[in-house]
Amino acid sequence: QVQLVESGGGLVQPGGSLTLSCTGTGIIFSAYNMAWFRQAPGKQREVVADIISVTSGGYTNYVDSVKGRFTISRDNAKNTMYLQMNSLRPEDTAVYYCNRRFGALGYYSWGQGTQVTVSS
Repeated sequence: QVQLVESGGGLVQPGGSLTLSCTGTGIIFSAYNMAWFRQAPGKQREVVADIISVTSGGYTNYVDSVKGRFTISRDNAKNTMYLQMNSLRPEDTAVYYCNRRFGALGYYSWGQGTQVTVSS
C-alpha cells in the first residue's frame, strides 16, 4: 500500500519562502510522473507543479500562477520530492499534497497534506 507524507508547511509572511517535502512508502518516485497539488478553502484541488519520470526525461511543469516562484525537485536516492516556494503570496495559502499524477487527479489515496498560510 502506498503512503505519502507531506511536511514543511507553516505560516509565512508575503514574500517569504518555504520548502515542502514529500516522502513515500510503497512507491519509487523516480518511476512515475509525480506532482504537488494544493487545495485552498472553498476551491477544488489543483496541480501546482509536476515532475516527469526519469525514463521520460524528468522534465518539470508549473501552473502559470507559480512559474518563476516555485521549483519542484526530486532526490531519487532519498525517494523524496520537494517544492521550493519563494516570493509567497496570500493566494498561495492552501493545503499542499503530493501524489502520483493521473491527469488532473492523484493516483493514490491522499496523505494528510501540509498547511501553508501566507499572511502578514
